[in-house]
Amino acid sequence: MRIGIYAFTGATMFHLSVPQMVFAEVARQGIADWETFLFSDQSGSITTAEGYEISGVSGPEMVRGVDMLVVPTWHTDARPAGDSFLRILRAAHDGGATIVGLCLGSIPVVDTGLLQGRTAVTHWRAFDLLAQRHPGLEFDETVLYIDHDDVLTAAGTASGLDACLHLVRSRLGVEAANAVARSLVIAPHREGGQAQYIDRPLPRNAGEDQLTLAMTWALEHLDESLPIRRLAQKAQMSPRSFVRDFPAVTGMTPAAWVMSQRINEARRLLESTDLSIEHLAERCGFGSAVTLRQNFVRSLGVSPSQYRRQFGLSPRGD
Repeated sequence: MRIGIYAFTGATMFHLSVPQMVFAEVARQGIADWETFLFSDQSGSITTAEGYEISGVSGPEMVRGVDMLVVPTWHTDARPAGDSFLRILRAAHDGGATIVGLCLGSIPVVDTGLLQGRTAVTHWRAFDLLAQRHPGLEFDETVLYIDHDDVLTAAGTASGLDACLHLVRSRLGVEAANAVARSLVIAPHREGGQAQYIDRPLPRNAGEDQLTLAMTWALEHLDESLPIRRLAQKAQMSPRSFVRDFPAVTGMTPAAWVMSQRINEARRLLESTDLSIEHLAERCGFGSAVTLRQNFVRSLGVSPSQYRRQFGLSPRGD
């Protein structure tokens, strides 16, 4: 697979490195023959936002025949993409390439019109601007990335890692994605969106915030039943207020948050202990191995035993 990554003077090194790091790891581990290269509006070199010069950057002609074209970031002023670059993106798409916009890189991808009538995501700071520029497009702040198969957009900076890892998983399978994630020491699959990062007024006593206290308590009692009524009681709130305010802090419903924490704890125990799956299910509040397995597969795409074989101390069955 040939993957072209767009670079320009002023791009940050982190954004440029994300797709290269994830996709090159596929080749380094011998999983598949994935090749990445940087291209720009003309061949030569670009200077990053940090002041470093990157040479050996290809020109736009190298994009012909690529399997994937990634725009890892965009200009901080969110300027509209120029006609020449839009033609490059559309031509690559017409040729069968998957078009990927990470963080602000979603801006030129949206500008192509390829997502008209569909849903997109970008860094939350660009939501309003893009909504005004493209009134028929719907934006979703509750997800880290949106994959339409032919076009993918991702949210804030670190979400690029999640999106690139998803692309590995969707094309090469769960085991390949897990192997890459393990090598890079990142989560194979991360829940939630960027709603929790959007600027909102903090409570006067943020450190003693009632919701935070309830969440901290819940993390210490994952082996117990955690209905909304009980969590609201720990937050000293009515259930109705708790349900209303919780997503504003976490970007998730209380039930989804509790499930994500149970899954995270199960992953930790699978990696670091040799507890039986039955015992582990009780410790994480699933009640039974069957319930653990169903939710684990739904969340991560692999069973607990498969995850343990990949990341655990020693193989065991589930």
